[in-house]
Amino acid sequence: MAAAAVWGIPNADSSECPSEESLWLTVHCRMENYKKTKIVEKPCPPPFTDLPADIIEMKVKDGSKIRNLMGYAMSKMEQDSVRQILFTGSGKAVSKTITCVEIMKRRLKELHQITKVLFKQIEEIWEPIVPEAGLDALTVKRNIPAICVLLSKDALDPQEPGYQAPGSFDAFWTETLKAESQGQMKRKQGGGRGAASTGKHPRSTRGMPWGP
Repeated sequence: MAAAAVWGIPNADSSECPSEESLWLTVHCRMENYKKTKIVEKPCPPPFTDLPADIIEMKVKDGSKIRNLMGYAMSKMEQDSVRQILFTGSGKAVSKTITCVEIMKRRLKELHQITKVLFKQIEEIWEPIVPEAGLDALTVKRNIPAICVLLSKDALDPQEPGYQAPGSFDAFWTETLKAESQGQMKRKQGGGRGAASTGKHPRSTRGMPWGP
């Protein structure tokens, strides 16, 4: 059954085309009957070719401690035998990934860098709050931003998109961190229509199968 039918929303070819506000209200009301119980991240191979099989990959999470990440990463990269390291992060962890990369670049001055920005898919599992109501569990697929940064003691291809020479600082970092900081301030101030309305499921409409 189509997602629109499941949620009681008219189909796109229907003469009853809902406004954005009414669509949000409809989905929001229905999501009140559900709770998110699990998030599954789909595998996303690093967008690099010819990486060493034993390359060290630092998977940065939103709750990761930068001190712990950098302690381990620096201890590895200070070894002569270790030539490259890969930092990856997605969603809210993107800015923390950038922070880790910049810390390492400032401590090890001669690192070459290639940055890849992409999207990875996650699945949110929503279960009915009252199972006896006869509602089915929902699987909501979402695409979230992700970043992969390869740091290398050895020279990398300067023609590769996303390349940065040792000692460089790209404006991309500044804009990314600025946007993330502004987003956090808005959330703290209650910004955003969903957050201001309930605070429970501020991203309900974006997470639906027909949303972005």
